[in-house]
Amino acid sequence: MDPTDPLYRYHRQTLLAGVGEEGQRRLGGAHAMVIGMGALGCPVADLLARAGVGRLTLVDRDLVEMTNLQRQSLYCEDDARSGRPKAEAARRRLAAVNSSITVEAVTADLEPRSAEAVVLDGATGRPDVLIDGTDNYGTRFLVNDLSVKHAIPLVYGGAISTRGVSMTVRSPETPCLRCVFDQPESGAGETCDTVGVLGPVAAMIGAYQASEAMKILLGRMEMTSGSLLSFDLWSMERTRLDLKDARDPACRCCGERVFEHLDASRSARTVSMCGQGSMQVRPPGGAGAVDLAALARGLQNHGRFLLEQSCVRGSLDAERSEDGGCVCLTVFSDGRAIVGGVTDPQRARGVYARYVGG
Repeated sequence: MDPTDPLYRYHRQTLLAGVGEEGQRRLGGAHAMVIGMGALGCPVADLLARAGVGRLTLVDRDLVEMTNLQRQSLYCEDDARSGRPKAEAARRRLAAVNSSITVEAVTADLEPRSAEAVVLDGATGRPDVLIDGTDNYGTRFLVNDLSVKHAIPLVYGGAISTRGVSMTVRSPETPCLRCVFDQPESGAGETCDTVGVLGPVAAMIGAYQASEAMKILLGRMEMTSGSLLSFDLWSMERTRLDLKDARDPACRCCGERVFEHLDASRSARTVSMCGQGSMQVRPPGGAGAVDLAALARGLQNHGRFLLEQSCVRGSLDAERSEDGGCVCLTVFSDGRAIVGGVTDPQRARGVYARYVGG
């Protein structure tokens, strides 16, 4: 292959019987959305960027912090020290990996009130596949609702402790998550804060999700898995549950088409942030675009604050965190804020009201 050919960097991939130059061009015209840029989202996005998927949209509400670095492979210590939004830090890294593709960062909370607007945003375009990199069943079921309602294939994944699990949803041909996990599976109350997570587990599930997404983007639907794959790297136990007959005609989501997880009334104003000892606070009523430059100027009277592309962040001199330090405050352009060092919802809302408004 001619080294000046734009496809040259993908030469080893085009040699694959399931890809070829035609398939590579198809990947170049495809759009994948990764929801959650944590332990799963990082390897997924990295592999899809290197594979030449033409448009990647990265959605995450969170900030990089030091304990992420054990398993979230797109971030570095400077990202953690700076408290950069994960979506933006990942975008910067992937832009350096492959400058020939478009990588978009969406620093937003995917919640019932805004989920459809985020996924179907005209600026980024409707994705060809959704990849689940989330860390809780509430958001997973919300993404499942989006997948079924709008007929967008979904590659689900989960990693906790030394265990990993994944399945692919192509409704109505396959069962959806609600058919298999109508209620969270046993142990779903565990989190990485309580039982930890082994980095290689997340990397393996992320790689599996990326391969399933590539099959979908190549139009090779017949090659996608029809099973629920699960394994435990500590015990080396592996199971594959055939889902051929698992679709439930009475499923609330894909059977009855009741998308209750998209119901705006389910939106909570305050949410605990996994692993950070902090609370996310949304503006009252769900609306509230913020002039970040003006907010940054106002907050200079209360601490040390920096204005960045997608947020204002800093620490509040007069507010003590639960460990005795300063309360940290990060405010995004949609009015959403992360109040660091506070785990009480009422206090978090009070900090929000005093310094952001409301």
